[in-house]
Amino acid sequence: MKLYFAGPLFTSAERTWNDDLATALRDGGHEVFLPQDQEPGKDAPGIFSTDVGGIDWADALVAIMDGPDPDSGTAWECGYAYGKKPILLVRTDFRAQTGSGGPYNAMLAGSATIRLDLPFAPLARVVTEVLDALGRLESASR
Repeated sequence: MKLYFAGPLFTSAERTWNDDLATALRDGGHEVFLPQDQEPGKDAPGIFSTDVGGIDWADALVAIMDGPDPDSGTAWECGYAYGKKPILLVRTDFRAQTGSGGPYNAMLAGSATIRLDLPFAPLARVVTEVLDALGRLESASR
């Protein structure tokens, strides 16, 4: 399955986590468009057109919902993909579990074909859950 990986990419930790998850998805047999690999050196219009092209190319969108409020670019990517392809939302953020954060925006939650809420989950569990969810999406599309 061709996947567009939407998520924050503004810190070294975010970029490393994105790369690790994208690598695991590739190892699971998927093609992954990871914006952080496509955007270096591009201006804002170049980033926009490259990423829109990536969403159009993909069969499904995997969107990371971590943070006190999910990344605005990721939210836009979900909105753009809605109604065109399946959207898998992934949240590992535990702040809503501790009372210091709330659930994410109802428009994002409502756009999801599958929603994975995995507070405190290590990467290995996230990979397993995402690959399982993608398998369900593939089965449903046949």
